[in-house]
Amino acid sequence: MKRGVLKSPSVLASSAIVVTSFLVFASQQNTKSVEALSTPSLLNRSTHSLLVAANRPSTALAAEKRPGNPFSTLIGDMASSIASTVTGAGNASGDLSSLDAKLDSLVSTSWDDIRKDLESKQTAEEKAFRSNVEKGIGAASPLNKIRLFDESNKEEDIRVTFYRDSASWCPYCQKVWIFLEEKKIPYKLEKINMRCYGEKPASFQRLQPSGAIPVAIIDGTVYNQSNDIIYTLEQLFQDKSHKPMLPPQSDAKKRAKASELLRLERTLFSAWMYWLTGSSMSKGNFINVLNEVESELHKSDGDFFLGDDMSLVDCMFAPFLERMAASMVFFKGFQIRVAPGEKTDYPAVNKWFDAMETKESYTLTKGCYYSHCWDLPPQLGGCSFEDGSEPYEKAINGDRLVDGSRGSWELPLEPHLGGVEPDWEWLGDEEAAKREAVERLSFNSQAIVSFASRGAGRKGFPSYGAPLSDPNAVPNESAKPSVDACLRLVCASLLNGTDSIETNLVQIVDDMKKEGGSEHVENVVASLAYLRDRIGVPRDMRLPAARQLRAHLNYAIEKML
Repeated sequence: MKRGVLKSPSVLASSAIVVTSFLVFASQQNTKSVEALSTPSLLNRSTHSLLVAANRPSTALAAEKRPGNPFSTLIGDMASSIASTVTGAGNASGDLSSLDAKLDSLVSTSWDDIRKDLESKQTAEEKAFRSNVEKGIGAASPLNKIRLFDESNKEEDIRVTFYRDSASWCPYCQKVWIFLEEKKIPYKLEKINMRCYGEKPASFQRLQPSGAIPVAIIDGTVYNQSNDIIYTLEQLFQDKSHKPMLPPQSDAKKRAKASELLRLERTLFSAWMYWLTGSSMSKGNFINVLNEVESELHKSDGDFFLGDDMSLVDCMFAPFLERMAASMVFFKGFQIRVAPGEKTDYPAVNKWFDAMETKESYTLTKGCYYSHCWDLPPQLGGCSFEDGSEPYEKAINGDRLVDGSRGSWELPLEPHLGGVEPDWEWLGDEEAAKREAVERLSFNSQAIVSFASRGAGRKGFPSYGAPLSDPNAVPNESAKPSVDACLRLVCASLLNGTDSIETNLVQIVDDMKKEGGSEHVENVVASLAYLRDRIGVPRDMRLPAARQLRAHLNYAIEKML
């Protein structure tokens, strides 16, 4: 197999700086597929260890004083979690058979019943979701293993195999992913772990000895740099079924502008890295470069960098501007992206985000602030907090709204996370988000129950750098029936409202206390919180669905306190 040696054209210089190197609602109904669930926890503190330390359950992340490098706290909490969860993990802590029988009686709604109820409420497009994912047609999904776009394309004609990270963390993978989708180039997909959350298969190591991603095989040639992949795709797929993503050779002025903008993108990236991982001394430089980006977008003939349609330049900027919007407010208290109608120093940047969110090629790959703010530290070796960021950190982490009035992952959900993170209004209504959450949870329910029960289980070996990345963890078997019953009730509440489950939930908690004691209740709470804190966007579901599921899990948790 050949290795690509194409160099990025000088007019479109490639990146000079490279970042060093889950609850998956699995698309296959088997236990093995759910191992990816333990990949990046996205949780900055071990919920279960905190419950034990405080001798009471909690519905939110702890708010202890943050060190400059959050990993010094993470490591300590992870060690505490090992000690606190080992007892009884993997084994029943007493005979709970009578409790299990009561739960079966109280929660008569089975997973099959939930699927039937869901299907009665779904649109035709929602009903076709799994079939379309398997075929690689229709709306794109992170669950795709193949993309044909429509049935006129055949699998045997695919010329591209794309290797990206399993958790949808890698920005370099994301820009290739966006590019493939926007040009509608059929491709096969292979998902590869990043080293901070799992092992890489030997077959991939043979293909890419460094282990770095992304990688693409195009017409039998291996390309292992994101920009080389993108430029090769642009050169090889130029027929009318694949939109051009660069100005034509005849438009020298616009190509020069593309080159200038791509240099600016790398300058912005560098300024962001210095401030994100360093001190406020780098703030001024970041703001100056961001102002240049704002100016360029303001001067554009349209909402995108090169005019009124998305181009290669937008693909290059998108993963990093997305992560800047999340990380700068979380770690620094510096807000770039604002809720609709709010004042901002960056109106053109916000208008660009709005334009990008009309593109399915982008929204498919888009992450949420919570996911990004806990996937960046393990990739970068740590990020530094600054004074003024704590209210935003708490809001994003599901603790408190910025105004301190109540929990930010609490029903009813506050629009736009209280002004911190814009809602994805372009996706549809609240009921559609709830249906999406139920679909993901119910499709592979038994594997997810087992995964959630790791919250009260035993930590596995070996460990990984990402917080609570633990594919070898052992679930608490005695907690599973109660966790299963609670998750069925959570799904019912998503479909029919919390009033529909309140009586049953109160009775379940009463029975759990009587039959299993406070320790069993704490184990169930820890399991639900473990699941809540590991919902990844876009890996598992989109943000509106994730917000609904997190909040409804919190509703169940609060009833158990």
